[in-house]
Amino acid sequence: MIRFFSIACFLGISIFQNTYAQQQFSAGPSWLKQATFYQLYPQSFKDSDGDGVGDLNGIVQKLDYLQNLGITAIWMNPIFESPFFDAGYDVADYYKIAPRYGNESNLRKLIEEAHKRNIKLVLDLVAGHTSDQHPWFKASAQKKKNEFTDRYIWTKSKSILPEKFVAGNFERNGNYLKNFFDCQPALNFGYVNPNPKNKWEQSISSPGAVAMRQELKKIIAYWMDMGVDGFRVDMASSLIKNDADFAATMQLWAEMRNWFQDKYPQGVLIAEWSNPAQSINAGFMIDFMMHFNVPGFPSMFFNKGGVFTRDTCFFSTDANGSADEFIKNYTDQLESTKGKGYVSVATANHDISRLNCGSRNTDEQLKVALAFLLTIKGIPFIYYGDEIGMRYLPDLPGKEGSILTNFGNVNRAGTRTPMQWDASANAGFSTADADKLYLPVDPNETFPNVAAEQSNPSSLFNFTKNLLALRKTTAGLGNEADIEFLNPADKSYPLVYIRSSGTEKYLVVINPSGKQESIVLNNFHSTTFTPLLVDKVVCKKDGNGIKIIADKTTYGIFKLN
Repeated sequence: MIRFFSIACFLGISIFQNTYAQQQFSAGPSWLKQATFYQLYPQSFKDSDGDGVGDLNGIVQKLDYLQNLGITAIWMNPIFESPFFDAGYDVADYYKIAPRYGNESNLRKLIEEAHKRNIKLVLDLVAGHTSDQHPWFKASAQKKKNEFTDRYIWTKSKSILPEKFVAGNFERNGNYLKNFFDCQPALNFGYVNPNPKNKWEQSISSPGAVAMRQELKKIIAYWMDMGVDGFRVDMASSLIKNDADFAATMQLWAEMRNWFQDKYPQGVLIAEWSNPAQSINAGFMIDFMMHFNVPGFPSMFFNKGGVFTRDTCFFSTDANGSADEFIKNYTDQLESTKGKGYVSVATANHDISRLNCGSRNTDEQLKVALAFLLTIKGIPFIYYGDEIGMRYLPDLPGKEGSILTNFGNVNRAGTRTPMQWDASANAGFSTADADKLYLPVDPNETFPNVAAEQSNPSSLFNFTKNLLALRKTTAGLGNEADIEFLNPADKSYPLVYIRSSGTEKYLVVINPSGKQESIVLNNFHSTTFTPLLVDKVVCKKDGNGIKIIADKTTYGIFKLN
């Protein structure tokens, strides 16, 4: 959230537009060049006090594990005070940690211990809305005018109920705009070109919108001054309303980035925007190419199981998918953000299915998917448990807003289950009785767990660890190295691409198919293929090119000479 010139930038839009148009952002602090992030769901990671819910002290206990895996930064889902209707994305106090996770002393300890291990800590900021239990909202709902009256967006009468507005039994004569669930009233960052007929539409330079931007800086500064290393911003594109092309929202974040960068030069800002071409050019340093906005991720990873489903999937042994949509949009995003920030394709997140989902459920399949995700350009984000092959659990009850009624009643709970540390009761997550756990653990007797996989050299955990180590020690496979996809339009399997940095070049072959696949690449002049991490993939000269033969469900990483 980002830089600030003067109050004139808030009040004089033409001044701000001129400044924004000339702004050129860097890619962020230098530590991002070799960063590997780990997203953990705090309530499901490790319970230290036996109440069935994960907490900050539990995370401290597992920092050595993350360091051993090769993680350099943690992003936690929201830890602020909340009624938890939406798992903490309904904030009731931005300046207080929810008691179930601990307190500020516990967070300071986590920051200190993480930094001892050279691990950064990033919090989750819900910038566009609060809980309807937030004191700001309760004050805003009062009849008498006060400093929070315009902190939210209200109609002038209860008789007016436009789309996405919520009615209630308020002292104030009005209805409020929601940002997602009904209990999440939208904060007022203003409207682009307010319609004078809609009295609730205040301009982006109105006092309420200006006050909200200033408050956003206060929230960020409070936690940054405590020692955290940055924020992932939830629904980052949702702040300004009627902003069809997001130009005003991009201006807002550009102003925030400049303020943030001046004050916290080693801090990171990560967007949940899923359109890096917009968010990174607005000043964010990382954005995801995931399940909405820019297409590509679903066609690669969504299958017939899990949260959001589809019939065809590239990473399937059925080999009925295509990487074309992903390659086009991913390369377009890389080109539009080059030198300004990073595109990330995460293994999963708290809103979608895990890699282990539906018919993609064997270590062989998961290794192929991870070989792809951890060798492409950008910053890797590993969703907790994906490194050991935790599966999406179907048919769980709804938990803290996990069911999305507006999306066909899909349930996100199955991807938020407790981390599986060992084979003991509750998978080592908690000493609580099983019925007191935040969510149930995997009922399969042979569920994957950290203890078993750490001691098995061929496990998914050690495969992930080796991939991350190779990525960090090999410039040509690093976060900023170039990528070039080589498949012709009529050939989807195996997927072949080159990563390169300077004279270093690496060939990557990915075959999720359940049968042997081959491809001939003409005018390919490398003559030596040194295997680095290879599973039943052969490269050999073929006239002026090469022929690649990949056995079923395999991968190969070769150094080129």
